[in-house]
Amino acid sequence: MSRAYDPELLAALRSQAKRKGIPLKEGVYAMVSGPSFETPAEVRYLRLVGADAVGMSTAPEVTVANHAGMRVLGISLISNVAIDAVQAEPLDAASHHEVLEAGKRAVPQLLALLEGLLSELA
Repeated sequence: MSRAYDPELLAALRSQAKRKGIPLKEGVYAMVSGPSFETPAEVRYLRLVGADAVGMSTAPEVTVANHAGMRVLGISLISNVAIDAVQAEPLDAASHHEVLEAGKRAVPQLLALLEGLLSELA
């Protein structure tokens, strides 16, 4: 699993993003089982062990797809900042509603990126 993602697909994605002016960030994605947002302690731990982003999916699907011999490309939308300290006000942390809204705002760029990628691969 040290090469879980297909380098050719990743190169095609980078190319499309550059062509369309869509910023991409690459890093280490960590998965927690959820279904709640990460605790501040989990965020501190994950940062300590090298994670750049954390979520509740992607890793199991990538593992199964690799096991099945599929080519894999992972794209994750980062929808909120993980809080690594207990906040004075609980409302400082992202709410489910805020995460959904961030996803909705990203749809046009994500759609353009995926359409361009699929047309390049066709």
